[in-house]
Amino acid sequence: MSKLIKNGQIIDNTWTVLKLAEGESAETVALPEQATLLPQAVWQARKTEILARPIEIGLWLESDEGPEAIADDLSHFAVIGVNFPKFADGRSYSTARLLRERYGYNGEIRALGDVLQDQLFFMKRCGIDAYVIREDKNIEAALAGLGVFSESYQAAVDQPQPLFRRRSA
Repeated sequence: MSKLIKNGQIIDNTWTVLKLAEGESAETVALPEQATLLPQAVWQARKTEILARPIEIGLWLESDEGPEAIADDLSHFAVIGVNFPKFADGRSYSTARLLRERYGYNGEIRALGDVLQDQLFFMKRCGIDAYVIREDKNIEAALAGLGVFSESYQAAVDQPQPLFRRRSA
């Protein structure tokens, strides 16, 4: 079983990620019987069918998919994955912030894809609280990397007050 970092600990990853294969469509893909992060297209096409199932529902968003289309459905999702298809694509940082700050999502936001140690601190600042580290990287080193910075100056999702306000209080 693969591992992930969640809330500062390395744990088993009990969720799978459903990706459509060549020739599959959102309307016809087989829905797994275990906890699965579904693509937004599958959720949109089969929402009623998915809600009738007795398993937890998770969703993942590609980096070019914002949360606007699922804003009214957020209460249904135990986990929302945000995909980082490559190191240089940072659009999912914005998606995580929007989920937390604009839409008030309090569930787990999980970083998927090309997730590297250098990004974790910034992902945490944007509201991401679980990280699936790339298979070829050391998950223990990545976890240690979350504690590299002891303080942050700017306000963000994880610390809404900037340092100068915290110090003057």
